[in-house]
Amino acid sequence: MSLLRKLSVTVLLALACLLPAAPALAHEERPVSFPDGTGSVPVYRITGPELLVCKTDRADFDKRVATFPAALKEQNLRLFERCQKDGFRHLQEAVDQVKGPGYNIKILPGLYQEEPSLPEPTGACANLPARLSSFGYQILSFEQQQKCPHNQNLVAILGIKDLQIEGTGAAPRDVIVDAQYKKLNAIRADMTNGIYFRNFTAQRTTFNSLYILASDGFVIDRMLTRWNDEYGFLTFASDHGLYTDCESHGNGDSGIYPGSASDINAGRSHDVPRYSIEIRGCKSYQNMVGYSGTAGNSVWAHDNEFFDNMAGASMDSLFPDHPGLPQNHAKFEKNKIYNNNKNYYNHVRDGTCAKPAGQRGYESGVVCPQIGVAPGTGILTAGGNFNVYRDNWIYGHDRTAFMLLWAPAFLRGEEALDKQADTSHDNFYGGNRLGVAPDGSVRPNATDVIWDGQGSRNCWDTQAPTSPYVVPGCGGKPGELAGAGSHRLVGEPAKLAHSLVCAEYNVTERRLPAGCDWFGSSGLARVEVQVTLGTSVFIGLIVALLWWRRLRTAPAAAASGAGADAAAAPRAGRLGAVSAVLALAGLALDVAGAAYDYTLLPAAALLLLGGGLTGMGLALRREYRFFGGATIVLGALTLLDAVDKSLLLIPWLPLSPAWLRGLFAIVWVLWAVVRLAPRPRTTPVPESTSPAEAPA
Repeated sequence: MSLLRKLSVTVLLALACLLPAAPALAHEERPVSFPDGTGSVPVYRITGPELLVCKTDRADFDKRVATFPAALKEQNLRLFERCQKDGFRHLQEAVDQVKGPGYNIKILPGLYQEEPSLPEPTGACANLPARLSSFGYQILSFEQQQKCPHNQNLVAILGIKDLQIEGTGAAPRDVIVDAQYKKLNAIRADMTNGIYFRNFTAQRTTFNSLYILASDGFVIDRMLTRWNDEYGFLTFASDHGLYTDCESHGNGDSGIYPGSASDINAGRSHDVPRYSIEIRGCKSYQNMVGYSGTAGNSVWAHDNEFFDNMAGASMDSLFPDHPGLPQNHAKFEKNKIYNNNKNYYNHVRDGTCAKPAGQRGYESGVVCPQIGVAPGTGILTAGGNFNVYRDNWIYGHDRTAFMLLWAPAFLRGEEALDKQADTSHDNFYGGNRLGVAPDGSVRPNATDVIWDGQGSRNCWDTQAPTSPYVVPGCGGKPGELAGAGSHRLVGEPAKLAHSLVCAEYNVTERRLPAGCDWFGSSGLARVEVQVTLGTSVFIGLIVALLWWRRLRTAPAAAASGAGADAAAAPRAGRLGAVSAVLALAGLALDVAGAAYDYTLLPAAALLLLGGGLTGMGLALRREYRFFGGATIVLGALTLLDAVDKSLLLIPWLPLSPAWLRGLFAIVWVLWAVVRLAPRPRTTPVPESTSPAEAPA
């Protein structure tokens, strides 16, 4: 193993001790396996056994259908008459009457609160043996869900195949299934291959509006979900899925969450035979995140709109107990992702999110962010591989269009050292229209790319501000790079420190980490600026003392000498003075660079500092050969870091030069302290004293 590789492993081990054990769990579920993949995406049908669901209030019904187109109004009036004779008053009653595959349930316009499902569990259902999630609800087995379907669910669809449920209104809002914040899920479809939901609304839960789990084949068609603690749509450990023309808003996590989608492309490159879930024509807005995908594998999202969220879309490998980690093979194309600049953390700060869910004001625009996320971000990837982001419109973001961050494997519960850097590889960001709206108006993003530097073969097509200032370019298609690319095992140290601080967010404890700009910190309150300021002041003090005590007096000390040494001393003194000024200027500029790291300021600061340290090393070598050489090495590493941040990411380094510079600087500082220690006084030997009589 090379020296650099050994050093990289050492750094990874150190980071494993520093990073938090794991973030709070976003979604906890019983252990599930992926479907076998033999299913298919169901097709909408008009044949098969039909069950009707309606209410009995004729005046209310007439009011709801009054503005429908004539043909649709007439159809609903006929269905209403039929339903009064042989229909059901609650959706769950109809589900319970399904006798086999192929049934169609039609829900007529109205408000369905499923009153029989609301009472608190009694008897055995009140004492089920099951572990508690971090949010306090029980994680029940499938058998326990069957035994007690309404402990957590307003409507429970368990083990039924090829069921179709649709609203008969003109729009999804005409039929509303309302959990009133009294259940975790408005509708749970568990192990329901071939399930098809169409044209109605599910809302107001303490977790998810519509939850599909462990199913091979599902469709979400013209559905609306809103006002939930966590997710609007959650599909988990499923295959052959389709979201089409859906809408979701007002959710504390994401509007659309295809978590742990079937991992059918694991181990493949960018060429894949199919995707497990397709999402098209949907709108997700005013959520914490428009789209999220922990282990969102093999998801094809196209022609959607994600806007007015805190972040447009995210995928990650952060949370344990999600099958299919690390995340891989999502494809985002032809989406409009814009104006995702909402900041809902004030609702956590002022105590609104500590109230019971029904009192928070979700219907009035309150959102309680469940996870820490960077407001003003288009697409965030926290540990993902072989993702493709192309031909999207991404504009109007206050922070960045794209953010790519490292997710070490122990955050998902895997401790093996060889897995700690197994994410953030082979992500392709090509052909996107950044900073421009479809109408041609200029709507810039503050930056186009924020990347911590970790990973291999990632590439971007962009000319706008990025952090780092230069990022690897893309070739013509996924998997092709325009240059050598980079291969880093660990992210930049400053960005890692930022991630460590921001990860301390906790909504239930109302903990908004000071020092993280995601939560409002700015200027000297930001952790990056604080660390840089402290480091600059400390190193600046050492530089000043080295000049004052070891270089400033060089001409005077040489006055008693003669020859070449006497002539060289003044030159060393002048070089030391100029170099110290350059180094101090670089350190001062580095503080500003920490606040604006998507500019050339950090590189300019490193250039000045590196030049100054190199010059001081040359001056010091006259008296301190090895320490002067070490100072030159530190200056060279600093210059290499400047090149890495401004011109070219050094392709063959497993660690950023910032890590090499920082680790070497620790040795140099200790050495400098020794050199700055007062020198012992010596007793001069009188000229008349012979060598034999001189003191020892």
